Amino acid sequence: MTNEPQFSLIVPTYNERAGLERLVSSAHAVLSAHHIDAELVVVDDNSPDGTGDLAEQLAARFPMQVVHRERKLGLGSAVMAGFARARGETLGVMDADFSHPPSALPNLLAAMRALDVEMVVGSRYITGGGSSHWPWPRRLLSRAGSLLARPLTPVRDSGSGLFIVRRRAVEGVRVSAPGFKIGLELFCRGRIESVAEVPFVFTDRAAGQSKMSLREGLRYLGQLLELYALRLKTRGGAPARYRQATVEDMRRWGAVRE
Repeated sequence: MTNEPQFSLIVPTYNERAGLERLVSSAHAVLSAHHIDAELVVVDDNSPDGTGDLAEQLAARFPMQVVHRERKLGLGSAVMAGFARARGETLGVMDADFSHPPSALPNLLAAMRALDVEMVVGSRYITGGGSSHWPWPRRLLSRAGSLLARPLTPVRDSGSGLFIVRRRAVEGVRVSAPGFKIGLELFCRGRIESVAEVPFVFTDRAAGQSKMSLREGLRYLGQLLELYALRLKTRGGAPARYRQATVEDMRRWGAVRE
């Protein structure tokens, strides 16, 4: 890998061997079809199922880097470790379980270019977005979590794990290590003056086990308290610009292919 990629996609993993090859192959195919010069950065927290070993094998076939960590250290620190290794000026994050479709990536990148914003969030909770095959208790918790964060951000789906951000807006930012909702963490702690949401349809994981638990829910409440305290301390406000994109916008920008 000699040329610097335009875009680096960070994929944190822990016990995601079952679906990792499909995800890497699909993401590479989608980005290549849209002529996006990209790399993947898999950050593995010493998965006992061999995810890290598989990632190394895939790195021999695809433009990809692998970061091996000694143990499970939290999503927030995993994403920041990926950012530190990444070479692109635009950074992205998505889950490894195919709940975030790789086909959404060109839409996010097109929105960033067309709207000239620093962060674009894939959203379930604006027109055109939604969720599929997701148990209603988890839908309810997700909605409640986003509502609790609304005083911190205009983003309707602040808990989304699918987003892209310009490197300059998050370079050097220190986040909470667990950082379960890392997008919200970066939004509040980074230098993000403009943000947009792009609709996508979330699909519950097809392989592996969900990382969501009561412990993670309690961690999120603790994270919210920290971010509210930070907002009060810095007296920060909402970003200067916020925009919701539509499917029609994406067709006009050429991201959606008929």
